[in-house]
Amino acid sequence: MSGINESKLDGNDKNNERLYSRQKFIRALGLGTSATLLQKSLFAAYGNGNAKKKPNILFIAVDDLRPQLGCYGHTQMISPNIDRLAAQSVVFTRSFCNIPVCGASRASVLSGVRPTRNRFIDWYSRVDEDLPGALTLPKHLKQNGYYTASIGKVYHDSDDDITSWNEAPFRLEESRYLTKENIEIFKSNLQAAQGRRGPAYEAADADDNEYADGLYAEKAISSLQRLKQKDQPFFLSVGFTRPHLPFNAPEKYWNLYRREYLNLADNTVRPKGVPDAALHNWSELRKYADIPQTGPLSDGMALTLIHGYYASVSYIDAQVGRLLNELERLNLDDNTIVVLWGDHGWQLGDHGMWCKHSNFQTSLQAPLIIKAPGINGGKKTSGLTEFVDIYPSLCELCGLELPDHIEGASFVPLLKDPNKPWKESVFSRYHNGDSIRTDRYLYTEWTNDEKEIYARMLYDHNSDPTENINISERPENSKVVEKLSRMLREGWRATCSSN
Repeated sequence: MSGINESKLDGNDKNNERLYSRQKFIRALGLGTSATLLQKSLFAAYGNGNAKKKPNILFIAVDDLRPQLGCYGHTQMISPNIDRLAAQSVVFTRSFCNIPVCGASRASVLSGVRPTRNRFIDWYSRVDEDLPGALTLPKHLKQNGYYTASIGKVYHDSDDDITSWNEAPFRLEESRYLTKENIEIFKSNLQAAQGRRGPAYEAADADDNEYADGLYAEKAISSLQRLKQKDQPFFLSVGFTRPHLPFNAPEKYWNLYRREYLNLADNTVRPKGVPDAALHNWSELRKYADIPQTGPLSDGMALTLIHGYYASVSYIDAQVGRLLNELERLNLDDNTIVVLWGDHGWQLGDHGMWCKHSNFQTSLQAPLIIKAPGINGGKKTSGLTEFVDIYPSLCELCGLELPDHIEGASFVPLLKDPNKPWKESVFSRYHNGDSIRTDRYLYTEWTNDEKEIYARMLYDHNSDPTENINISERPENSKVVEKLSRMLREGWRATCSSN
């Protein structure tokens, strides 16, 4: 595994040194000839030696984004611009992050490498620390003639993987996430409450550019104008911070929603039979000054946070619209791949939790929308996909060879035929909990350092799609648990080879 620090690999990785290539995975799925022809057509369309003909990439990351948009079949969320993008794209309805933590998920996506017990375990994971020498996606593109630029929250820290960019990443200070009225509250709470932050939400009479994400959109628009003049393709990565806490958005986006029509989560109670390992005190939200330190939220506060989350998503949707409009105005849209993804989901009171740090599907599932030249849009695929697949997919779309450390599989065949048979399972983890999602089940087991199981949960998505009853301990499910546990321990390489 060139460029990867072997001391960071766990035992399962060391016992499986030979990685399955994209080609082997495609053959295992029975896609061989059609996938090869598709790849050749993409090479012909973009040119293997003419960089000017290669597609640009607009890579949009949205923090803490649930798949609750209009294009995902939810009518209450107001997201017309993302829905417009979806109408030109392939929407992945069952895409999963590999780890539900901001920094770790981004490190995994941009390195193409999965988390392990000792890799990407920190909240603020850094590629250059967890995977020193790794050939990241922006670095690979840069080495192949792309001009790479980073705006906003792309990696968790702006100085991570710094050599991968042609220009210094553009990132604003934390205080820009608050309006002037709340900056002093923010500072005083840091001093008086042992690090507690300001309010968990804000609805200010402010323009879009008075918050950081509006300025990120503004910067991205000027970057598109500048990059169009360059004699090389670009990889412009734009990371929007909302709807991450605090739920701060201009008042006009709050006014899109009438509070009396908002609803609490359908399943606000602890799942039946769930182990304690699956739950926690959602410490991220507890840091805010107006949130109680223990116990459930009042219904009033819960509705306010839901309102703030919705408003924040609509605010970001407007910024995405600004980028799409400029892309079209500059006549760049026909030869630009647009990728929109959320780094993980977020629990809006589901199972009584307000967080993303869990092994429930609400935390693991996030939107993934891909628009690409030569690919018919307006389609959806239910094929199981995971975020480590993004790196190899963009390589294939751009006609680039894959680095040998990649641990995902290109989903370009799904872009071409969304109904194509696909992966049997995908994998995620959070700290000691490892999860496997199949067509029907989500199974998680928690293990200690000796790999001994001390807790587990199983949800049948055919009968319990919101995961309210843990059925892992029912005798009639013993064979299902045994099979899923074996698949989990054998890992992603074994499931790829068995398809």
